[in-house]
Amino acid sequence: MSENPLVKLGTFGQSIWLDYIRRKMIESGELKKFIDEDGLKGVTSNPAIFEKAIAGSDDYDADIRKLAQAGKSIQEIYQNLTVTDVGQGADVFRPVYDRMDGKDGFVSLEVNPHLAHDTQGSIAEARRLWQALNRPNVFIKIPATKEGLPAIRQLISEGINVNVTLLFGIPRYQEVAEAYIAGLEARVAKGQSLKRIASVASFFLSRIDVLLDPQLGKIAAAGGPNAAGAQELQGQIAIASAKIAYTIYQQIFGSGRFKNLAHQGAGPQRLLWASTSTKNPAYPDVKYVEPLIGPETVNTLPLETLEAYRDHGKPAFRLTQEVDRAASHLQRLPELGIDLNQATQQLEDDGVDKFNKPFDSLMGTLEAKHREAMGKSN
Repeated sequence: MSENPLVKLGTFGQSIWLDYIRRKMIESGELKKFIDEDGLKGVTSNPAIFEKAIAGSDDYDADIRKLAQAGKSIQEIYQNLTVTDVGQGADVFRPVYDRMDGKDGFVSLEVNPHLAHDTQGSIAEARRLWQALNRPNVFIKIPATKEGLPAIRQLISEGINVNVTLLFGIPRYQEVAEAYIAGLEARVAKGQSLKRIASVASFFLSRIDVLLDPQLGKIAAAGGPNAAGAQELQGQIAIASAKIAYTIYQQIFGSGRFKNLAHQGAGPQRLLWASTSTKNPAYPDVKYVEPLIGPETVNTLPLETLEAYRDHGKPAFRLTQEVDRAASHLQRLPELGIDLNQATQQLEDDGVDKFNKPFDSLMGTLEAKHREAMGKSN
């Protein structure tokens, strides 16, 4: 186990989570094996993951049939299935959570993605899911939209752990960190404890390069004075954004304002690197892991990336290296006519849509299975 690169990442203060969940993985003991052999410290889920697990297998058919025959609605069936998986996963991670004094060992469940622009709807659903799960080592995922920010603040003030998802831009990251701290301060004002309140800010990476690389490639192909610069920036903007976000993290959570909260038991809102599978086959398969290793961070890996890193990862503390170069990369984008803030807003909008579509597809699958179950019961 000491030779496993995934385990070695922990010596640099980084936690590895798995961006995948499926009931058979939990029930077979496979998830516990990841914990024991790879040092896995958490799991994330999203509507696309559940759509693949539920629609792509028969693992859930018996439960769907039972719930349908008990008169449950499609939405109730969806919540039951997802809460069951996340709850059982959290139970597997509970020894990790207890051993690490509440600093890790989490499983995440997302609110309905159609609530991404509905503050009050997100708060209400997060409360329902938190109560249904009834475990300290779970996160409720809230998108980092403008409407999500006040929901994050409110939920943290109520002691509900939040995984902030669909975060792409540095200015929005600063707003997310502010919402977390404001939530803690609101909790202090009510005389309530800050201990074991947890949050992560999930910064999505590979999608940034997927969007910007073709634009940079077009500039490079056109020739002229900007061609070489554009070519150099291809495949660099996501990692550069992450490195700058981490410098901001260090400033915010090293500030006197946060230290005052830390003295009262608060922990920092860790940065989590998400969307870390390599989409471009020309890039290394651990491209979004190797440069971003550093303390108080999480990297959530899809199964294939986790297996790749286990096979040939080379752990080292690199997150604070070449920060000036990263800043220079971002500063050069406007010279090339690329507005990074506009691009990250597009990614946020597209990201909401990318979760709505599998969610709606899954609802359709559940509806068909519901009809089938009711037909069998009549």
